[in-house]
Amino acid sequence: MSAPVPSQASLAARLDNLPFARRHLRLLTGSGLGWALDAMDVGLISFILAALAQQWDLTNMQSGWVASFGFIGMALGASLGGLLADRFGRRQVFAVTLLIYGAATGASALVGGLAVLLVLRFLVGLGLGAELPVASTYVSEFAPARIRGRLIVILEAFWALGWTAAALIGYFVIPLSDDGWRWAFALGAIPAVYAIVVRWGLPESPRWLASRGRIAEADRIVSRFETDADVASRPPAQDRAASAPIAQTVGARVSALWAAEFRIRTLCIWAVWFCVNFAYYGAFIWIPSILVDAGYDLVRSFGFTLVITLAQLPGYAVAAWLIEVWGRRATLSVFLVGSAVAALFFGNAVGEVAIIVSGMALSFFNLGAWGALYAVTPEIYPTSVRATGAGWAAGVGRVASIVAPLMVPVLLAAGGAAVLFGVFAAFFVVAAVAAWGLVDRRGQALDDR
Repeated sequence: MSAPVPSQASLAARLDNLPFARRHLRLLTGSGLGWALDAMDVGLISFILAALAQQWDLTNMQSGWVASFGFIGMALGASLGGLLADRFGRRQVFAVTLLIYGAATGASALVGGLAVLLVLRFLVGLGLGAELPVASTYVSEFAPARIRGRLIVILEAFWALGWTAAALIGYFVIPLSDDGWRWAFALGAIPAVYAIVVRWGLPESPRWLASRGRIAEADRIVSRFETDADVASRPPAQDRAASAPIAQTVGARVSALWAAEFRIRTLCIWAVWFCVNFAYYGAFIWIPSILVDAGYDLVRSFGFTLVITLAQLPGYAVAAWLIEVWGRRATLSVFLVGSAVAALFFGNAVGEVAIIVSGMALSFFNLGAWGALYAVTPEIYPTSVRATGAGWAAGVGRVASIVAPLMVPVLLAAGGAAVLFGVFAAFFVVAAVAAWGLVDRRGQALDDR
């Protein structure tokens, strides 16, 4: 007698019932290292811009365009990446995006002028923008329900490791010579090699495979996790049948985000992503340059930024704990309000101690908010549109990250750092209010339609 064929629902239940085991750790680490390399690339450009502004005699507006071209690519990449991941799988898109932006970053080390650098920054952004929402969707679909939010915040914490690596490169490598920024770009090419590891070393999402009717493949992957955790699989006959996917075609997946069931949460998640991106990238891309303009030399401003960056890790740690205690919405909202208060203090800080302390507070709350945001975003949509929903939310956010670097010079000219960071604080407050329009699935199974 042949064994019963597992249903999509039974596979999801088995994933949710697993304890955290070695395969979870391998998957989290593998995805997290890709995330850290992403952060290293985004962080490096803030330090490279400060050096290039002096070496190439760039205006603030030209520096803003270098940052914004990357974010234009990120906006397009995030929207397309989610659609492709729902069509072709999470792992495949994850690997391809790493390859694209790693190769473009390495090529940036060879540029001799602004025009070519802008083109390469667009390509970097294209890969980077697609990778982040796909990675968070990928990990969330493996994570057991009771710790899913915590694991996504831990995944996001790899961002702090990558940004710290960028700060170290900025502090120790870029100031060494006129070609220091070239060596920084060369180090950013590491993801191109890592893409091969991702492609062949990590499994595809069983939830995605099951949603595409590839039940046998999904069952083999779940069984490996169960064997590793020494857990017996649940009898498939005891589980209910899975619901049909709510969307199949590209157009249907995008339209589904605005169906009556999802309309409010889509509007709110887009608002949160837009506001957080505007404030975060407007601030952190420009902090080294703002400190240089305030009279600190390149090495000293990079040193301040390195210390400020280190506060990201405890921010993630606290958010990872609170997200399973308070829930997604409350944690996200509290960290956004904290970001608003810290931004006001940083914008009015006078003296080294005030700059460092307020900057560390901004890092702590802002990156904790990012962790909660990446945790809640994939959870609010079903499997058939999960990557699409996360990708489009990220894409809308990237529109703000395009505008923010261009607005910084205007706001600085209008009223200095106080006005600039006051605007960032207002965006954080709007995001904190919008967070309450999201659904909170703490401890609940994902919707596998």
